[in-house]
Amino acid sequence: MVESNKAIWLAVFVIVSVLIYLLAPILMPFISAAVLAYIADPLVDKLEKKMSRTLSVSIVFFALSIIALLFLLIVLPLVERQIVILAEKLPLYIDRAQNYIIPLMKEHLGIDVGLLDLNTLKQSLSEYWKAAGGIAANIVSSISRSGLILAGWIANFLLMLVVTFYLLRDWDTLVAKIHALIPRKNEKTIVGIAKESDEVLGAFFRGQLLVMFVLSIVYTVGLMIVGIDTALLIGALSGIVSFVPYLGFIVGIVVASIAALMQFQEILPLFYVVIVFMTGQMLEGMLLTPLLVGDKIGLHPVAVIFAVLAGGQLFGFVGILLALPVAAVIAVVLRHVHGRYKLSELYAE
Repeated sequence: MVESNKAIWLAVFVIVSVLIYLLAPILMPFISAAVLAYIADPLVDKLEKKMSRTLSVSIVFFALSIIALLFLLIVLPLVERQIVILAEKLPLYIDRAQNYIIPLMKEHLGIDVGLLDLNTLKQSLSEYWKAAGGIAANIVSSISRSGLILAGWIANFLLMLVVTFYLLRDWDTLVAKIHALIPRKNEKTIVGIAKESDEVLGAFFRGQLLVMFVLSIVYTVGLMIVGIDTALLIGALSGIVSFVPYLGFIVGIVVASIAALMQFQEILPLFYVVIVFMTGQMLEGMLLTPLLVGDKIGLHPVAVIFAVLAGGQLFGFVGILLALPVAAVIAVVLRHVHGRYKLSELYAE
């Protein structure tokens, strides 16, 4: 009987995994809605103590919608403009590298990069941006003609909003129904794993997203004070990739240093860039992560990198988004398995 039960659970796991893989292209709105509902549920629970569940969900849902709208109307146009500025100034930066930076590297560091044909690189980049502009124009034209792609985007966005609302409204009911399906003899173990997983996921989703947001602001404001033209673009990128330990710091300081050197052609701005990112790193390590995330996730940096790469390889962009939460839950399960193993007769032998 025990072996047959294990076979049944294994078959269910395999079937669910295959379905997720096959349905991955259409799962994005539902996954996004589930994540939003999970993040917002504690706030809804607090409001529910003073008013009805539906009214609490409506208030939180309205607040989330306003935040999303402000992001679309304010942040995205600014990022797009900085990308355009970067594209326009790339040829100028290449000229400066050819006339100033390369001779400086050869004189002081003994590095000869004469084999690098920057004129060809500049021409290639120019042609690429022209082609990209042409492609973008064709895409916009195609969307305006058929309307199918735009309609699909709008439909997915509206679907995500509707699913988020209903998941938030019925979240506690869904959790209770899932709890009722747990086999009684395994209830204590499964509930313990679920609670620990909830702590880990809560720390990741709510804490890490806040850390990323605050770091994006810190890096952006700091680079703006330094005077870098693409401060918002670099700051946002550095904050977003900071969910991988030290990656945001490394990417940010390298890209910002190159941008500062190309823009100012002086060494002093590099010192200011280092100060900005060192300040952000100290703020993250001593205040943001301990306060907002803590040590609940418990994933080694190597495990984080592997999880992100594996998720992207298996499931594309959706896999990248889900890689760390899934890896954190797997780590919780493995800790329980390890504990059971050390208590077993197999370990005692």
